[in-house]
Amino acid sequence: MFENLTSRLSRVLDAIRGQGRLTEEQINAAARELRMALLEADVALPVVKDFVEQVKTRALGVEITQSLTPGQEFLRVVQRQLTETLGGSAEPLNLRQQPPAIILMAGLQGSGKTTTTGKLARLLKEHEKKKVIVVSCDVYRPAAIEQLRIVAGQVGVEWFPSAAGQDPVAIAQAALAEAKKQYADVLIVDTAGRTTVDEAMMREIAALHAALHPVETLFVVDSMTGQDAARTARAFADVLPLTGVVLTKVDGDARGGAALSVRQVTGKPIKFLGVGEKSDKLEVFHPDRIAARILGQGDVLGLIEETVRKVDQDKAIKLAEKLKKTKSFDLEDFREQMLQMQNMGSMASLLDKLPGGAQMQAQLKNVDMDKQVRRTVAIINSMTRQERRFPDLIKASRKRRIAAGSGVEVQEVNRLLRQFETTRDMMKKVASGGMGKLMRAMGGRLPPGMMPRR
Repeated sequence: MFENLTSRLSRVLDAIRGQGRLTEEQINAAARELRMALLEADVALPVVKDFVEQVKTRALGVEITQSLTPGQEFLRVVQRQLTETLGGSAEPLNLRQQPPAIILMAGLQGSGKTTTTGKLARLLKEHEKKKVIVVSCDVYRPAAIEQLRIVAGQVGVEWFPSAAGQDPVAIAQAALAEAKKQYADVLIVDTAGRTTVDEAMMREIAALHAALHPVETLFVVDSMTGQDAARTARAFADVLPLTGVVLTKVDGDARGGAALSVRQVTGKPIKFLGVGEKSDKLEVFHPDRIAARILGQGDVLGLIEETVRKVDQDKAIKLAEKLKKTKSFDLEDFREQMLQMQNMGSMASLLDKLPGGAQMQAQLKNVDMDKQVRRTVAIINSMTRQERRFPDLIKASRKRRIAAGSGVEVQEVNRLLRQFETTRDMMKKVASGGMGKLMRAMGGRLPPGMMPRR
């Protein structure tokens, strides 16, 4: 996510981070590099100008001149300005009203509106414990109505039927009546889109807004469209009282221009990020965390939250107790760790949240990490239970059988066993000496920026 922007900004900041003092000339040079980095990321020009001017003003003021570590202070200035440009703080959905709270989804065709409707319904159902009903008012594309029906079934929420040819306002009002009848907490209304902004679409969605009085009107936009995302958002904001923005396809956006532009151009907060195709790939937007990720510092809080949600806590506790009691870690445990990683999503998304993760991804850009995890699980599955419990039994003849059973070369089995031995040693260190001992042992193997500050 935002790899190009992260890479360029990291180079700018690395050049001055170690400086004992910063001159006005150095700050101006860094500001020019910042400007180029933001323009290459397809950030809107007015946003670039304002961002760079704010950074220069702060850097040339007392914040830098009175600091004992000017290089580090300049990094903090850039991070603070990024956070402010992205909105300052997270702004949750406002659902404090007499149920059902109505959420109106707006946006162009192909922006991911229907998929996002399903993701949002799942998030509200699972995290907020809300009873959710969804309805499609896209009467021009029967496929869109059917798509929402399927998505609603997948995430386990109620779908209100509609059909091509019906009046969109009549559909929405009928869905609202049904939501009240069922004592639903939230009604999410998916609207029609067009390939471009046009007057008919705007009139229709304005009529829906006037009829429903939604508590939230969310503009859904494809982040990969860069400055176009900001322009389209402004066109919708001129017609509708938007309350927030959802940026979709962020996992494929290497530039990051939309995230920096939309908030500034519309004045509306980004509330969610779509970070993958699966229905659980919708993240609450935290400006401070995204700023840290853009600057290569990761999002450890986000990673912890994701781990708590997706890792089987009972299995994790059992493994911890086993390590504490027996100090043993076998291939069954190793496989379980691989499966838990798969449950958390792609390796790229996990690395993205780690400090220094961008550098690690750059080093591994030609390696399909998810494929490696799947292959690891397949190799372990080809072993007998005894071999998984007692890995030292695996000698040459067994390796050949395991390789044949999993469709790999013997070298792959050897590589997995070496990887397992390294992990087993690390786990034993955790069991005997805690995390501090483990981190000291790993220090030489981690890329720059991964080691915690003392």
